[in-house]
Amino acid sequence: MTSTPYSRLKWYLVLITLGLSLVPLFALGYVIHSEFRQTYEEKLADNLRLMVANRRDAISMFLNERVVQLQMLADIHSFDEMSHQAYLNKVFDAVHGTSSSFFDIGVIGQNGGHEAYCGPFDLMDVNYRDEPWFHQVMLKGLYISDVFMGFRNFPHFIIAVKRQEAGRTWILRATIDSEVFTSLVRNVRTGKQGDAYIVNDKDVLQTPSRFGGKALTRVALPVQLQGEGVEIQSWRQDGVPVIAGITPLPNTNWRLVIMENPEEGLSPLVRTRSLIYALLGACALMIFLGAYLTVSSAVARLRASDRQRAAMDAAVMQSSKMASLGKLAAGVAHEVNNPLSIIRESAGWIRDIINDGELGDGPAVDELQEAVSDIDRHVERARTVTHRMLGFARRMEPLQEDVDVNMLANQTASFLENETRHRNIELKTDLDPELPLITTDANQLQQVLLNLLENAIDAIERDGEITVVTRAAGDGVVLSIADSGEGISRENLAKVFDPFFTTKPTGEGTGLGLSIVYSTLSKLGGTIKVNSEPGQGSTFTIRLPFTGPQFPGGKEEP
Repeated sequence: MTSTPYSRLKWYLVLITLGLSLVPLFALGYVIHSEFRQTYEEKLADNLRLMVANRRDAISMFLNERVVQLQMLADIHSFDEMSHQAYLNKVFDAVHGTSSSFFDIGVIGQNGGHEAYCGPFDLMDVNYRDEPWFHQVMLKGLYISDVFMGFRNFPHFIIAVKRQEAGRTWILRATIDSEVFTSLVRNVRTGKQGDAYIVNDKDVLQTPSRFGGKALTRVALPVQLQGEGVEIQSWRQDGVPVIAGITPLPNTNWRLVIMENPEEGLSPLVRTRSLIYALLGACALMIFLGAYLTVSSAVARLRASDRQRAAMDAAVMQSSKMASLGKLAAGVAHEVNNPLSIIRESAGWIRDIINDGELGDGPAVDELQEAVSDIDRHVERARTVTHRMLGFARRMEPLQEDVDVNMLANQTASFLENETRHRNIELKTDLDPELPLITTDANQLQQVLLNLLENAIDAIERDGEITVVTRAAGDGVVLSIADSGEGISRENLAKVFDPFFTTKPTGEGTGLGLSIVYSTLSKLGGTIKVNSEPGQGSTFTIRLPFTGPQFPGGKEEP
């Protein structure tokens, strides 16, 4: 199996784990945050409603006090007294001493002209007969005007009350100090983006607005008041969210507006949300790392298990091929040996006739003698092949004896000294002097080493190097034979242990040598693997256990 399916499986499992873990986590966080935000917004709206109601009551009390003061002055003083300038001055000084909100005061007759006036302006000659407020107060008896410029040429508003006395009607009118009145509204502003102001029914500012402009400036409110109580409305103003409490003021056509930026009020919630997001992010990262590491470990184990199973399957398949080949080889060898015996006897009979001189002398006899020799040579070669096949087919149980692998390697190398010297091949050994003994069959192991060394010599042909190395490793020993030959191509590397596979020219190899090595090592409980690169030689590595075969060995993947 390639790494792609494992990678897909790993990420599939990671995503499933993250989904099952993070979706409930974020859903819980969302629900908690939504509930908390809703509760906080309701609390914010309730606080704003209470603030608007309190400020409305304060402004209404201020206006009512001014109205009551004027009505008391009109009730307890006669027209004759109040129309006397010196007396009015004394009354104004007394009133102004107790309440600085009155800017001036005037007594107006029923013809609209001033009968007496006390204040900083020269208004004695002003007649209000044509002013709308004059008719309103004459009609209703009480009038609180909108803020206007008037004859004073600065924003102000008036409170006027009507008094009827002995068939005479007169008006007591006072101008309210706009700064005192405005301070009642301005003091309620909250936050950096909060605002508070009063508008009339035409959306004209009666008090200055922090962001809407000065008094008498028109502002646009996107909502209209629907009832008499405090209404909470929200909208966006210049891209900024706004929450406002709006309520009417009694005895006027004014509306009190107190605005806040809910994001300022919700700043603790925003900080809490940021903290929640950070915690959720940290939890998500921890869950991801845990899931990734756990799944990676599980997939790595699965991959190792699949590789081990593939190796075991390959070993079983190779063992099955060897068993089938052994039976086939035995049958073929027996079938071939009988005709070979007859051929050899016939060739011997012909040689005897030639040697007895019954055929005389001549070129034909010499050619016949040479043919008989060829027959003998090829029969012998065929008998050698069938002998190997019979040896391959035998299922002999290995002996169990203590073997010094270093000594066995030196002995086997000494068998081939003449051959290596003749071909100018240097045979080196790097043997571990502390290598322990192993329990195995010395003869079969020596045959394995001999076959591998012969193959190494054939791979080099001339002028090369062979290195034999032994090492202790884990619960066994490792012996490797490396040559400096031409190496094995990648497509042939997986087939070197297959029966009858050979890279030698036709007639020079049977392809049974490495198959016999593999079969022998399997019976000894060992394994063999090969590493090779074209042009860089080959290395055959044998691994044998200390205590003999515990389980059937198998070929490791090259």
